[in-house]
Amino acid sequence: MPHTLLPTTVVGSYPQPDWLVDRDILTGRSVPRVHAHALWRPAPDVLEQAQDDATLLAIREMARAGIDILSDGEIRRESYSNRFALALEGIDAERPATIVSRNGKPTEVPRVVGPIRWRGPVEQRDVTFLRAATDQPIKITLPGPFTLSQQVVDEYYGDPEAVAMAYAEAVAAEAQALHAAGADVVQLDEPWLQARPEAAGRYGVKAINRALAGVGGTTAVHLCFGYAHTVKDKPSGYSFLPQLADSAADQISIEAAQPRLDLGVLRDLAGKTILLGVLDLGAPEVESAAQVAGRLRAALPFCDAARIIAAPDCGMKYLPRARAFGKLKALAEGAALVRRELAG
Repeated sequence: MPHTLLPTTVVGSYPQPDWLVDRDILTGRSVPRVHAHALWRPAPDVLEQAQDDATLLAIREMARAGIDILSDGEIRRESYSNRFALALEGIDAERPATIVSRNGKPTEVPRVVGPIRWRGPVEQRDVTFLRAATDQPIKITLPGPFTLSQQVVDEYYGDPEAVAMAYAEAVAAEAQALHAAGADVVQLDEPWLQARPEAAGRYGVKAINRALAGVGGTTAVHLCFGYAHTVKDKPSGYSFLPQLADSAADQISIEAAQPRLDLGVLRDLAGKTILLGVLDLGAPEVESAAQVAGRLRAALPFCDAARIIAAPDCGMKYLPRARAFGKLKALAEGAALVRRELAG
């Protein structure tokens, strides 16, 4: 069972083994928004079996490191978003358009060519597989509707808010299916709220709330500045965060370690449980338990310990596996140190 005080979790992704993906291709390109079939090493006829085996490894490594609330590591995904995004009706990824990404580089993205509709569960098997592999609480991640709307070129709706709300309907249907399949936590990944704060201010929370409507169990929203692999210099404050106090999500996941976040912002989220990023994924060294404990203690003046879940800053997809495991072990040990202090 997870610890009731300062439990630990992951944001979503864990490193895929080198025998599963070509890491030169993975790290040498921007985060894929269209299909990236060349990423996979196994032949198509054995790919699902290889992904299943690698997923079991990831689940067991996270548990062995001492993590309480597990994910499937997103091992079957080319990116955090494209697997779900490309499964929807109304999307053309075969003739992509090009936009400028968050980091200023041209990126191929799908086009919206008709009504965006959910065809049926995309990640349901992922949840069923994860549920069968562990007795611990489990979480599954989905790209959020606002972020999805920023990763396409709209040639159908002619209204950015309408695109986001159409995605929200599809995400809601998927999220409900994932909870029904056994997910204890359903998390929406919404990094583009930070990148496009003006549009986010107009309809970001509205879209999130529609996406979470009717979802049972615990819900979360993850907000970050981008992978440490691609974004080296991060601001010490979010351009969009306090607004999530008005969201329907139970938990808000933020990165605080790499950007050395001003933790006073936690006061603005007093009604939420905070997944606090206390692992700097841009740092090549593995944190000590004492470092992790120090980062957790720094949040306590602004947020009650009962509302904190210890986590990495972001997904760990781009880290070497040994480093990712070491960091998660430090996360569990650091949380245990603070837990003992609080228990007296």
